[in-house]
Amino acid sequence: MSLSDTAIRRAVAKNRAYKLYDAGGLFLLVMPSGGKWWRFKYRFNKKEKLLSLGTYPDVSLKMARERRDQERKKLVERIDPAINRKAVKAAWQDSQANTFEVVAREWVDKQSAIWTPANVKKVKGHLELNIFPWIGNRPIADITPPELLAVLRRIEARGAIHTAHRVLQTCGQTFRYAVATGRAMRDPAADLRGALQPVKEGHFAAITSPKAIGSLLRSLYEYKGSVITRCALRLAPLVFVRPGELRRAEWTEIDFDKAEWNIPAERMKMRESHLVPLSHQALDILKELHPLTGRGAFVFPSHSSSKRPMSDNAVLCALRRMGIGKDEMTGHGFRAMARTVLDEVLHVRPDYIEHQLAHAVRDPNGRAYNRTAHLDERRKMMQDWADYLEKLREHS
Repeated sequence: MSLSDTAIRRAVAKNRAYKLYDAGGLFLLVMPSGGKWWRFKYRFNKKEKLLSLGTYPDVSLKMARERRDQERKKLVERIDPAINRKAVKAAWQDSQANTFEVVAREWVDKQSAIWTPANVKKVKGHLELNIFPWIGNRPIADITPPELLAVLRRIEARGAIHTAHRVLQTCGQTFRYAVATGRAMRDPAADLRGALQPVKEGHFAAITSPKAIGSLLRSLYEYKGSVITRCALRLAPLVFVRPGELRRAEWTEIDFDKAEWNIPAERMKMRESHLVPLSHQALDILKELHPLTGRGAFVFPSHSSSKRPMSDNAVLCALRRMGIGKDEMTGHGFRAMARTVLDEVLHVRPDYIEHQLAHAVRDPNGRAYNRTAHLDERRKMMQDWADYLEKLREHS
């Protein structure tokens, strides 16, 4: 005889648990404590098994019967309901352990070995503000390109175009980390190239605020990547040459006795040789690196071959790995930083600065200055500049 709602309500607790049977293997187990538990009894591979279907009254008689019928359908398909439930639970737990937020935080924590605490905080802040509230709890493997784009559109809508691009880059790095660690099959961020509003082109991004320069320099000195890249990062703001001129520097061009770097014409944009006075801070960096790379041709050789210079994007990629966005600083940005601060803060004559930048500087008669023009003044400027940067790094 089938159960009724009335019979269930009237069932009272006894000294021992007892069962009220319905049909098709469904019964209600009434506990001495007064609790009423739905159970489904079935046989699979000639073994009797039990499955919990919830408690009364949270699960009504009608709901219990529906759940029983769902489990009986699995038996017809030769699926063990108990094993199936465990598999579903494990899959759910796995998905919760691999949500976008979990993987993203794990990836950021990995980067903390080479990022400064300030950069870690900044990247986490971008994710917590712009991404986690919307897709943070989604299994990372299930996120689609349109779903990610919808979240990025929210950032665009408030006019933060640079931030939207930066967050997309961070999401792409997170997805690629998920792929590498076996928690996603692909990177949906890669499908969004060209989908965001373009960033308006302008001058190369550069940091020119003294306080921000100090923070940047501390980041460069805290970089925990290779010695070669670390030295390139520290030297770049001191000499403010073009990125290609820096990465192709050769030891034969460095004169430690005269404290000069002589760049040949064929490597200069204007096809004129260029002389860079070296401050004692710049010389210290080169002396630190010389025992490592001094037996080869290049000051900053490639990691894969000492016969080639480091890659075009080595310094740029290092900046990005430290969390410094492309709208904050680029390899060329060190030149803009020097030009601005030398002029506006240190009040150096503009022609000294332009000459040191290897720009086409003309005298009053229209003739180009030669490579040693104002050399004494430029030596003093480069040392003053290095001293100023050191002060900002240590005290700003």
